[in-house]
Amino acid sequence: MLVKKLFPLVFVALLFSCNNDKVTHTKDYSAYLGTEIDQTELMADVDFWTKKLEATPNQFPYLVKRAGAHSEVFDTTGDISHLIAAEKDLIAANEATNYDKAGYLKALASNYISQHRFQEALELLKKAEENGENLKGTKKMLFDVHLELGNYIYAKSYLDEVKNTSDFDYLIRLAKWEDHQGNLEGAIENMEKATAIAESSNLKPTKIWAYTNLADFYGHDGQIKKSYEHYLKALELDPDNAYAKKGIAWIVYSYEKNPEAALVILDDINTYYYAPDYDLLKADIADYMGDQSLKSKSLESYRNHVENEHYGDMYNKYNVLLYTDAMVNVDEALAIAQKEVNNRPTPESYDLLAWSVYKKGNAKQALEILEKNVIGHTSEPDVLYHIAEIYKANGVKDKVAPLKEELLSSLYELGPTMDAQIKAL
Repeated sequence: MLVKKLFPLVFVALLFSCNNDKVTHTKDYSAYLGTEIDQTELMADVDFWTKKLEATPNQFPYLVKRAGAHSEVFDTTGDISHLIAAEKDLIAANEATNYDKAGYLKALASNYISQHRFQEALELLKKAEENGENLKGTKKMLFDVHLELGNYIYAKSYLDEVKNTSDFDYLIRLAKWEDHQGNLEGAIENMEKATAIAESSNLKPTKIWAYTNLADFYGHDGQIKKSYEHYLKALELDPDNAYAKKGIAWIVYSYEKNPEAALVILDDINTYYYAPDYDLLKADIADYMGDQSLKSKSLESYRNHVENEHYGDMYNKYNVLLYTDAMVNVDEALAIAQKEVNNRPTPESYDLLAWSVYKKGNAKQALEILEKNVIGHTSEPDVLYHIAEIYKANGVKDKVAPLKEELLSSLYELGPTMDAQIKAL
Protein backbone atom coordinates (compact mmCIF):
# COMPACT_ATOMS: atom_id res chain seq x y z
CA MET A 1 0.00 0.00 0.00
CA LEU A 2 1.23 3.48 -0.88
CA VAL A 3 -1.00 5.30 1.55
CA LYS A 4 -2.49 5.31 4.98
CA LYS A 5 -5.82 6.79 6.01
CA LEU A 6 -6.26 9.78 8.30
CA PHE A 7 -9.89 10.70 8.97
CA PRO A 8 -10.40 14.48 9.04
CA LEU A 9 -11.92 15.74 12.29
CA VAL A 10 -13.34 18.96 10.84
CA PHE A 11 -15.25 17.18 8.12
CA VAL A 12 -18.76 16.69 9.42
CA ALA A 13 -19.74 20.30 10.07
CA LEU A 14 -19.21 21.30 6.46
CA LEU A 15 -21.21 18.56 4.81
CA PHE A 16 -24.71 19.83 4.25
CA SER A 17 -26.57 20.33 1.01
CA CYS A 18 -28.89 22.93 -0.42
CA ASN A 19 -30.31 20.77 -3.20
CA ASN A 20 -33.45 18.71 -2.65
CA ASP A 21 -32.33 16.31 -5.39
CA LYS A 22 -29.35 15.20 -3.32
CA VAL A 23 -27.58 12.12 -4.65
CA THR A 24 -24.34 12.13 -2.63
CA HIS A 25 -24.00 11.02 0.98
CA THR A 26 -21.05 11.85 3.18
CA LYS A 27 -20.85 8.33 4.57
CA ASP A 28 -20.33 6.98 1.04
CA TYR A 29 -17.05 8.77 0.42
CA SER A 30 -15.73 10.06 3.76
CA ALA A 31 -13.71 6.87 4.26
CA TYR A 32 -11.77 7.74 1.10
CA LEU A 33 -10.72 11.15 2.40
CA GLY A 34 -7.62 11.75 4.46
CA THR A 35 -5.06 10.25 2.09
CA GLU A 36 -1.40 10.46 3.04
CA ILE A 37 1.30 9.28 0.66
CA ASP A 38 4.14 7.07 1.88
CA GLN A 39 6.93 8.63 -0.19
CA THR A 40 9.31 5.72 0.38
CA GLU A 41 6.85 3.19 -1.04
CA LEU A 42 5.80 5.57 -3.78
CA MET A 43 9.37 5.88 -5.06
CA ALA A 44 10.34 2.23 -4.44
CA ASP A 45 10.10 1.10 -8.09
CA VAL A 46 11.89 4.20 -9.38
CA ASP A 47 14.73 3.63 -6.91
CA PHE A 48 14.87 -0.10 -7.71
CA TRP A 49 15.36 0.44 -11.46
CA THR A 50 17.77 3.32 -10.85
CA LYS A 51 20.01 0.98 -8.86
CA LYS A 52 19.75 -1.67 -11.58
CA LEU A 53 20.80 0.90 -14.18
CA GLU A 54 23.70 2.10 -12.07
CA ALA A 55 24.94 -1.47 -11.84
CA THR A 56 24.44 -2.24 -15.56
CA PRO A 57 24.11 1.05 -17.51
CA ASN A 58 23.92 -0.70 -20.90
CA GLN A 59 20.68 -2.51 -20.04
CA PHE A 60 18.30 -0.20 -21.90
CA PRO A 61 15.18 -2.28 -21.02
CA TYR A 62 15.69 -1.01 -17.47
CA LEU A 63 15.16 2.52 -18.80
CA VAL A 64 11.69 1.51 -19.99
CA LYS A 65 10.95 -0.08 -16.62
CA ARG A 66 12.04 3.06 -14.79
CA ALA A 67 9.97 5.19 -17.18
CA GLY A 68 6.93 3.09 -16.25
CA ALA A 69 7.69 3.64 -12.56
CA HIS A 70 7.99 7.40 -13.08
CA SER A 71 4.69 7.38 -14.97
CA GLU A 72 2.98 5.66 -12.04
CA VAL A 73 4.27 8.34 -9.66
CA PHE A 74 2.93 11.00 -12.03
CA ASP A 75 -0.47 9.26 -12.13
CA THR A 76 -0.58 9.08 -8.33
CA THR A 77 0.64 12.60 -7.51
CA GLY A 78 0.29 14.71 -10.66
CA ASP A 79 3.96 15.71 -10.27
CA ILE A 80 4.86 16.78 -13.80
CA SER A 81 8.59 16.24 -13.21
CA HIS A 82 8.00 12.47 -13.22
CA LEU A 83 6.27 12.59 -16.60
CA ILE A 84 9.29 14.45 -17.97
CA ALA A 85 11.69 11.99 -16.29
CA ALA A 86 9.78 9.14 -17.97
CA GLU A 87 10.13 10.93 -21.31
CA LYS A 88 13.91 11.20 -20.90
CA ASP A 89 14.24 7.49 -20.13
CA LEU A 90 12.05 6.53 -23.09
CA ILE A 91 14.03 8.75 -25.46
CA ALA A 92 17.23 7.10 -24.24
CA ALA A 93 15.73 3.63 -24.75
CA ASN A 94 14.58 4.50 -28.28
CA GLU A 95 17.97 5.97 -29.14
CA ALA A 96 19.65 2.79 -27.89
CA THR A 97 17.46 0.75 -30.26
CA ASN A 98 17.64 3.20 -33.19
CA TYR A 99 13.91 3.90 -32.86
CA ASP A 100 13.22 0.41 -34.19
CA LYS A 101 11.19 -1.23 -31.38
CA ALA A 102 7.46 -0.64 -31.77
CA GLY A 103 6.83 -1.11 -28.06
CA TYR A 104 9.32 1.58 -27.10
CA LEU A 105 8.01 3.92 -29.80
CA LYS A 106 4.46 3.51 -28.49
CA ALA A 107 5.55 4.03 -24.89
CA LEU A 108 7.13 7.36 -25.85
CA ALA A 109 4.07 8.26 -27.96
CA SER A 110 1.86 7.59 -24.94
CA ASN A 111 4.03 9.91 -22.87
CA TYR A 112 3.71 12.62 -25.53
CA ILE A 113 -0.06 12.16 -25.60
CA SER A 114 -0.11 12.85 -21.86
CA GLN A 115 1.87 16.04 -22.57
CA HIS A 116 -0.52 17.03 -25.42
CA ARG A 117 2.34 16.72 -27.90
CA PHE A 118 0.12 14.99 -30.41
CA GLN A 119 2.07 15.78 -33.58
CA GLU A 120 5.21 14.21 -32.14
CA ALA A 121 3.20 11.21 -30.93
CA LEU A 122 1.84 10.77 -34.45
CA GLU A 123 5.33 10.65 -35.97
CA LEU A 124 6.39 7.96 -33.50
CA LEU A 125 3.26 5.92 -34.17
CA LYS A 126 3.85 6.09 -37.91
CA LYS A 127 7.29 4.53 -37.30
CA ALA A 128 5.68 1.87 -35.10
CA GLU A 129 3.15 1.17 -37.87
CA GLU A 130 5.96 0.70 -40.39
CA ASN A 131 7.68 -1.64 -37.93
CA GLY A 132 4.58 -3.85 -37.96
CA GLU A 133 5.01 -5.30 -34.47
CA ASN A 134 1.67 -5.57 -32.59
CA LEU A 135 0.05 -3.61 -35.42
CA LYS A 136 -3.47 -3.71 -33.99
CA GLY A 137 -2.34 -1.93 -30.81
CA THR A 138 -0.54 0.68 -32.92
CA LYS A 139 -3.67 1.31 -34.98
CA LYS A 140 -5.71 1.85 -31.81
CA MET A 141 -3.26 4.53 -30.71
CA LEU A 142 -3.29 6.07 -34.20
CA PHE A 143 -7.05 6.44 -33.85
CA ASP A 144 -6.54 8.23 -30.53
CA VAL A 145 -4.01 10.69 -31.91
CA HIS A 146 -5.84 11.43 -35.15
CA LEU A 147 -9.00 12.12 -33.16
CA GLU A 148 -7.09 14.56 -30.95
CA LEU A 149 -5.59 16.26 -34.00
CA GLY A 150 -8.92 16.66 -35.77
CA ASN A 151 -7.95 14.22 -38.54
CA TYR A 152 -11.37 12.62 -38.37
CA ILE A 153 -11.26 10.71 -41.67
CA TYR A 154 -8.02 8.99 -40.62
CA ALA A 155 -9.39 8.38 -37.12
CA LYS A 156 -12.50 6.65 -38.47
CA SER A 157 -10.42 4.60 -40.89
CA TYR A 158 -8.23 3.24 -38.10
CA LEU A 159 -11.28 2.61 -35.91
CA ASP A 160 -12.83 0.52 -38.69
CA GLU A 161 -9.58 -1.44 -39.10
CA VAL A 162 -9.63 -2.62 -35.47
CA LYS A 163 -13.36 -3.33 -35.28
CA ASN A 164 -14.17 -6.04 -32.76
CA THR A 165 -17.36 -5.60 -30.73
CA SER A 166 -16.12 -7.97 -28.04
CA ASP A 167 -12.86 -6.06 -27.51
CA PHE A 168 -12.62 -3.56 -24.64
CA ASP A 169 -10.11 -1.35 -26.45
CA TYR A 170 -12.32 -1.12 -29.53
CA LEU A 171 -15.50 -0.37 -27.58
CA ILE A 172 -13.99 2.47 -25.57
CA ARG A 173 -12.75 4.03 -28.79
CA LEU A 174 -16.11 3.55 -30.45
CA ALA A 175 -17.64 5.32 -27.44
CA LYS A 176 -15.22 8.23 -27.91
CA TRP A 177 -16.10 8.37 -31.61
CA GLU A 178 -19.85 8.39 -30.91
CA ASP A 179 -19.35 11.15 -28.36
CA HIS A 180 -17.38 13.14 -30.94
CA GLN A 181 -20.27 12.63 -33.37
CA GLY A 182 -22.69 14.04 -30.80
CA ASN A 183 -24.32 10.66 -30.17
CA LEU A 184 -24.12 10.55 -26.39
CA GLU A 185 -26.62 7.70 -26.16
CA GLY A 186 -24.41 5.57 -28.43
CA ALA A 187 -21.32 6.57 -26.48
CA ILE A 188 -22.91 5.43 -23.21
CA GLU A 189 -24.15 2.18 -24.74
CA ASN A 190 -20.67 1.24 -25.94
CA MET A 191 -19.01 2.38 -22.73
CA GLU A 192 -21.44 0.19 -20.76
CA LYS A 193 -20.48 -2.79 -22.93
CA ALA A 194 -16.80 -2.03 -22.37
CA THR A 195 -17.37 -1.77 -18.62
CA ALA A 196 -19.06 -5.19 -18.59
CA ILE A 197 -15.99 -6.66 -20.31
CA ALA A 198 -13.71 -4.93 -17.79
CA GLU A 199 -15.71 -6.40 -14.92
CA SER A 200 -15.60 -9.91 -16.38
CA SER A 201 -11.84 -9.63 -16.91
CA ASN A 202 -11.49 -8.44 -13.29
CA LEU A 203 -8.41 -6.36 -14.07
CA LYS A 204 -8.34 -3.60 -11.49
CA PRO A 205 -6.79 -0.74 -13.55
CA THR A 206 -9.14 -1.50 -16.45
CA LYS A 207 -12.19 -1.46 -14.19
CA ILE A 208 -11.14 1.84 -12.59
CA TRP A 209 -10.66 3.42 -16.01
CA ALA A 210 -14.02 2.11 -17.22
CA TYR A 211 -15.92 3.27 -14.12
CA THR A 212 -14.56 6.82 -14.19
CA ASN A 213 -15.11 7.26 -17.93
CA LEU A 214 -18.63 5.84 -17.75
CA ALA A 215 -19.28 8.16 -14.81
CA ASP A 216 -18.24 11.09 -17.00
CA PHE A 217 -20.62 10.05 -19.76
CA TYR A 218 -23.49 9.61 -17.31
CA GLY A 219 -22.82 13.10 -15.97
CA HIS A 220 -22.91 14.60 -19.48
CA ASP A 221 -26.26 12.87 -19.98
CA GLY A 222 -27.76 14.20 -16.74
CA GLN A 223 -27.76 10.76 -15.09
CA ILE A 224 -26.15 12.18 -11.96
CA LYS A 225 -26.96 9.31 -9.60
CA LYS A 226 -25.36 6.77 -11.94
CA SER A 227 -22.37 9.07 -12.39
CA TYR A 228 -21.92 9.30 -8.63
CA GLU A 229 -22.28 5.52 -8.16
CA HIS A 230 -19.56 4.80 -10.72
CA TYR A 231 -17.12 7.26 -9.20
CA LEU A 232 -17.69 5.41 -5.93
CA LYS A 233 -17.06 2.08 -7.66
CA ALA A 234 -13.68 3.44 -8.78
CA LEU A 235 -12.87 4.59 -5.24
CA GLU A 236 -13.74 1.15 -3.85
CA LEU A 237 -10.91 -0.22 -5.99
CA ASP A 238 -8.55 2.75 -5.60
CA PRO A 239 -9.39 4.83 -2.49
CA ASP A 240 -6.92 7.52 -3.55
CA ASN A 241 -8.13 8.03 -7.12
CA ALA A 242 -8.00 11.81 -7.48
CA TYR A 243 -10.06 11.84 -10.67
CA ALA A 244 -12.97 10.01 -9.07
CA LYS A 245 -12.87 12.29 -6.03
CA LYS A 246 -12.85 15.32 -8.29
CA GLY A 247 -15.89 13.91 -10.09
CA ILE A 248 -17.76 13.63 -6.81
CA ALA A 249 -16.66 17.15 -5.84
CA TRP A 250 -18.17 18.43 -9.09
CA ILE A 251 -21.49 16.70 -8.38
CA VAL A 252 -21.55 18.14 -4.85
CA TYR A 253 -20.79 21.62 -6.21
CA SER A 254 -22.58 21.87 -9.54
CA TYR A 255 -25.60 19.63 -8.95
CA GLU A 256 -26.17 19.91 -5.20
CA LYS A 257 -24.96 23.51 -4.88
CA ASN A 258 -22.87 22.65 -1.83
CA PRO A 259 -19.56 24.46 -2.47
CA GLU A 260 -18.22 24.06 1.07
CA ALA A 261 -18.38 20.26 0.88
CA ALA A 262 -16.83 20.30 -2.59
CA LEU A 263 -13.88 22.29 -1.27
CA VAL A 264 -13.35 19.77 1.52
CA ILE A 265 -12.96 17.04 -1.10
CA LEU A 266 -10.64 19.14 -3.27
CA ASP A 267 -8.53 20.13 -0.28
CA ASP A 268 -8.13 16.44 0.55
CA ILE A 269 -7.00 15.68 -3.01
CA ASN A 270 -4.45 18.49 -2.91
CA THR A 271 -2.69 16.93 0.10
CA TYR A 272 -1.23 14.29 -2.22
CA TYR A 273 -2.18 15.14 -5.82
CA TYR A 274 -1.84 18.35 -7.81
CA ALA A 275 -2.85 19.43 -11.29
CA PRO A 276 -3.29 23.10 -12.24
CA ASP A 277 -6.90 22.69 -13.35
CA TYR A 278 -7.84 21.78 -9.77
CA ASP A 279 -6.89 25.35 -8.84
CA LEU A 280 -9.23 26.64 -11.53
CA LEU A 281 -12.08 24.55 -10.13
CA LYS A 282 -11.38 25.99 -6.68
CA ALA A 283 -11.43 29.47 -8.17
CA ASP A 284 -14.78 28.78 -9.83
CA ILE A 285 -16.25 27.50 -6.56
CA ALA A 286 -14.86 30.51 -4.70
CA ASP A 287 -16.46 32.81 -7.28
CA TYR A 288 -19.80 31.09 -6.73
CA MET A 289 -19.40 31.55 -2.96
CA GLY A 290 -18.37 35.19 -3.31
CA ASP A 291 -15.03 34.42 -1.67
CA GLN A 292 -12.73 36.75 -3.59
CA SER A 293 -9.75 35.95 -1.39
CA LEU A 294 -9.88 32.22 -2.18
CA LYS A 295 -10.54 32.96 -5.84
CA SER A 296 -7.48 35.22 -6.11
CA LYS A 297 -5.32 32.75 -4.20
CA SER A 298 -6.40 29.84 -6.42
CA LEU A 299 -5.82 31.77 -9.66
CA GLU A 300 -2.40 32.88 -8.42
CA SER A 301 -1.51 29.29 -7.58
CA TYR A 302 -2.59 28.20 -11.07
CA ARG A 303 -0.55 30.95 -12.73
CA ASN A 304 2.56 30.13 -10.70
CA HIS A 305 2.36 26.44 -11.52
CA VAL A 306 1.73 26.72 -15.26
CA GLU A 307 4.82 28.91 -15.59
CA ASN A 308 6.70 25.63 -15.19
CA GLU A 309 7.95 24.92 -18.72
CA HIS A 310 7.40 21.21 -18.18
CA TYR A 311 3.66 21.72 -18.66
CA GLY A 312 4.31 22.83 -22.24
CA ASP A 313 1.02 23.04 -24.14
CA MET A 314 -1.02 20.99 -21.67
CA TYR A 315 -2.95 23.99 -20.36
CA ASN A 316 -3.31 26.10 -23.50
CA LYS A 317 -7.10 25.94 -23.45
CA TYR A 318 -7.32 27.02 -19.82
CA ASN A 319 -4.82 29.81 -20.39
CA VAL A 320 -6.78 31.21 -23.33
CA LEU A 321 -9.98 31.31 -21.28
CA LEU A 322 -8.23 32.90 -18.32
CA TYR A 323 -6.44 35.51 -20.38
CA THR A 324 -9.64 36.49 -22.16
CA ASP A 325 -11.64 36.67 -18.95
CA ALA A 326 -10.14 36.62 -15.48
CA MET A 327 -6.65 37.86 -16.35
CA VAL A 328 -7.62 40.21 -19.20
CA ASN A 329 -4.63 39.63 -21.47
CA VAL A 330 -6.31 39.19 -24.83
CA ASP A 331 -3.17 39.51 -26.96
CA GLU A 332 -1.53 36.64 -25.09
CA ALA A 333 -4.75 34.60 -25.40
CA LEU A 334 -4.81 35.22 -29.14
CA ALA A 335 -1.22 34.04 -29.52
CA ILE A 336 -1.87 30.87 -27.54
CA ALA A 337 -5.11 30.15 -29.41
CA GLN A 338 -3.31 30.47 -32.75
CA LYS A 339 -0.62 28.11 -31.48
CA GLU A 340 -3.27 25.62 -30.42
CA VAL A 341 -4.88 25.78 -33.87
CA ASN A 342 -1.48 25.08 -35.42
CA ASN A 343 -0.93 22.16 -33.04
CA ARG A 344 -4.45 20.75 -33.18
CA PRO A 345 -6.78 22.19 -35.85
CA THR A 346 -9.93 20.88 -34.17
CA PRO A 347 -13.29 22.68 -33.84
CA GLU A 348 -12.48 23.23 -30.17
CA SER A 349 -9.16 24.90 -31.02
CA TYR A 350 -10.81 27.16 -33.60
CA ASP A 351 -13.40 28.04 -30.96
CA LEU A 352 -10.59 29.32 -28.73
CA LEU A 353 -9.30 31.40 -31.64
CA ALA A 354 -12.75 32.80 -32.39
CA TRP A 355 -13.33 33.62 -28.72
CA SER A 356 -9.98 35.43 -28.48
CA VAL A 357 -10.73 37.40 -31.66
CA TYR A 358 -14.17 38.28 -30.27
CA LYS A 359 -12.66 39.43 -26.98
CA LYS A 360 -10.16 41.48 -28.98
CA GLY A 361 -13.17 43.36 -30.34
CA ASN A 362 -13.77 41.80 -33.74
CA ALA A 363 -17.11 40.00 -33.49
CA LYS A 364 -17.54 39.75 -37.27
CA GLN A 365 -14.22 37.96 -37.80
CA ALA A 366 -14.97 35.72 -34.82
CA LEU A 367 -18.26 34.65 -36.42
CA GLU A 368 -16.50 33.92 -39.70
CA ILE A 369 -14.06 31.61 -37.91
CA LEU A 370 -16.95 29.84 -36.18
CA GLU A 371 -18.98 29.40 -39.35
CA LYS A 372 -16.02 27.97 -41.23
CA ASN A 373 -14.51 25.69 -38.58
CA VAL A 374 -16.75 25.19 -35.54
CA ILE A 375 -20.53 25.44 -35.99
CA GLY A 376 -22.03 22.04 -36.71
CA HIS A 377 -18.81 20.21 -35.81
CA THR A 378 -19.06 20.03 -32.02
CA SER A 379 -21.74 20.12 -29.34
CA GLU A 380 -19.51 20.89 -26.35
CA PRO A 381 -21.45 23.21 -23.99
CA ASP A 382 -18.59 25.68 -23.47
CA VAL A 383 -18.21 26.03 -27.24
CA LEU A 384 -21.96 26.49 -27.69
CA TYR A 385 -21.85 29.30 -25.13
CA HIS A 386 -19.15 31.08 -27.11
CA ILE A 387 -21.17 30.63 -30.31
CA ALA A 388 -24.24 32.11 -28.62
CA GLU A 389 -22.32 35.14 -27.34
CA ILE A 390 -20.77 35.78 -30.75
CA TYR A 391 -24.14 35.36 -32.49
CA LYS A 392 -25.58 37.90 -30.06
CA ALA A 393 -22.74 40.35 -30.70
CA ASN A 394 -23.41 40.07 -34.45
CA GLY A 395 -27.15 40.59 -34.03
CA VAL A 396 -28.06 37.04 -35.12
CA LYS A 397 -30.78 36.86 -32.47
CA ASP A 398 -32.85 34.08 -34.06
CA LYS A 399 -29.98 31.62 -33.53
CA VAL A 400 -29.33 32.63 -29.92
CA ALA A 401 -32.64 31.46 -28.44
CA PRO A 402 -32.30 27.71 -29.25
CA LEU A 403 -28.70 27.75 -28.03
CA LYS A 404 -29.76 29.45 -24.82
CA GLU A 405 -32.31 26.71 -24.18
CA GLU A 406 -29.70 24.01 -24.81
CA LEU A 407 -27.18 25.75 -22.57
CA LEU A 408 -29.65 26.01 -19.69
CA SER A 409 -30.14 22.25 -19.95
CA SER A 410 -26.33 21.84 -19.85
CA LEU A 411 -25.82 23.99 -16.77
CA TYR A 412 -24.62 21.03 -14.72
CA GLU A 413 -21.65 20.61 -17.07
CA LEU A 414 -20.91 24.32 -17.27
CA GLY A 415 -21.23 25.00 -13.54
CA PRO A 416 -23.50 27.30 -11.54
CA THR A 417 -21.38 30.42 -12.12
CA MET A 418 -22.54 30.32 -15.75
CA ASP A 419 -26.23 30.57 -14.87
CA ALA A 420 -26.47 34.36 -14.97
CA GLN A 421 -24.37 34.65 -18.15
CA ILE A 422 -26.55 32.17 -20.01
CA LYS A 423 -29.77 33.82 -18.87
CA ALA A 424 -28.40 37.17 -20.06
CA LEU A 425 -28.00 35.92 -23.64
